[in-house]
Amino acid sequence: MSEDKIRCDACPVMCYIAPGRAGACDRYANHAGALVRLDPLTVIDGGAPLVPFLGRDWDGDIVQGARPIVERPFVTAIGAGTTYPDYKPAPFIVSQMVGDADMITVVTEGIFSYCGVKVKIDTDRHIGAERAIVRVQGEPIGHVMTGEYGSKMLSLGGVDHLTGGSKAEGRVTCDALLRLCNREPVEMTIDAGVTIIVQAGQAPIIGGVTEKLMRVGCGSATIGMFALQWAPHVDEVIVVDDHITGVLTEHEAGKQLNMKPAGLRVTGRRSTPGRYFQVAGHGTGWGGTDVTDPLSVIKRIDPKVAWPGLRLLMISTTGEQWAYFELDADLVPQVAPIPDALRAIAERIADTCEPSLCSVLFMGGAGGSLRAGVTANPVGLTRSVKQALTRVTVGGAQSYVWPGGGITVMADVMDMPGNAFGYVPTPALVAPIEFTMRREDYAALGGHTDRIVPVSEVLSDGIRRVRRP
Repeated sequence: MSEDKIRCDACPVMCYIAPGRAGACDRYANHAGALVRLDPLTVIDGGAPLVPFLGRDWDGDIVQGARPIVERPFVTAIGAGTTYPDYKPAPFIVSQMVGDADMITVVTEGIFSYCGVKVKIDTDRHIGAERAIVRVQGEPIGHVMTGEYGSKMLSLGGVDHLTGGSKAEGRVTCDALLRLCNREPVEMTIDAGVTIIVQAGQAPIIGGVTEKLMRVGCGSATIGMFALQWAPHVDEVIVVDDHITGVLTEHEAGKQLNMKPAGLRVTGRRSTPGRYFQVAGHGTGWGGTDVTDPLSVIKRIDPKVAWPGLRLLMISTTGEQWAYFELDADLVPQVAPIPDALRAIAERIADTCEPSLCSVLFMGGAGGSLRAGVTANPVGLTRSVKQALTRVTVGGAQSYVWPGGGITVMADVMDMPGNAFGYVPTPALVAPIEFTMRREDYAALGGHTDRIVPVSEVLSDGIRRVRRP
């Protein structure tokens, strides 16, 4: 071992780093015999003029999320460094007067083996069955969760994928989580499902096609919203949907508008009047079904109820697919020119839909050893958080703290500055986390009060500053 190498103790890997080289995480380096942090400490400005970082122009990074407690510079944990092997106080424990209150913010980059992301994908397209495995480069990194209204959900990462499988699985999982949290695109395949590219803040790309719209509602909800507009111009509307297909004249909305029964019966299982489940299989067709021909969902047409000339509109829950028919003398639907009024309503449905988007929420357990960097009595921090005396942020972003034991946090990566996350090849993510409280509360929970420094000693031209909009 060269005498010029120094040993880094910022994570369990304990790299020996040669002069001019970085460790395995690319976060620490040997600079002339000194261990240095390569990423700058990041401060969110409270509207003050920006200070150039290392002589370069501001890179345009803007924090989109919730504002810090007040209009003031907020020292994040991005670039702060870790407390590993965890007996050391946090790298920065900063004091700042906010009105009459002396506030303390403790910042540290936590090494999270217990972490993952929850991904919300706004689309009607079927991406895979619930519980289907999600893979990157062939390695399992998570699974499909229960769907939500107009969205598909993924649960990715977690300690079992990071540490419980093969080395390749852990490495690929960590890399995918890092890229997702840093708002980079990740291509995934879902068993017996689709290939999808997910990137926070961007529309999903499914099977090579960029999604555009999130559904306005299920088939029944769409009827509820637009029944009054349809009623004067059409005799029946069927809204094709993977979950709840709606039939206007059977629906309570159609009945209250005194619409005449049309006699069209759709496939699937009837739930309540005008609402049908399981009209077709899952897919990437109309309303998230496998339907390409909308007439295929019509089971039969009752000749005792229907009539020649009956006007029928079939439409999807995003308004992207629609077809207009009129029944001929044999009560067979025939394609007909759509009236301008119905076309306008179809366009209105599409206009009412929100853009399709991918949302990535980091989720990690901060109830472990990183608490020692805040206080000599770790449970004191947990209790202070649960009592709402301590506010937890992740890279300056507002977080949701789950109930129950420990400090399990969840935060939107779009609310954080760019490149907020790092990794260590154990493998684990390195995520910023900040704890803010009054000085008296910090002292009461046994905090490292002898390490408190005023914010003025932290702010300098050598830090990275980002601005809130």
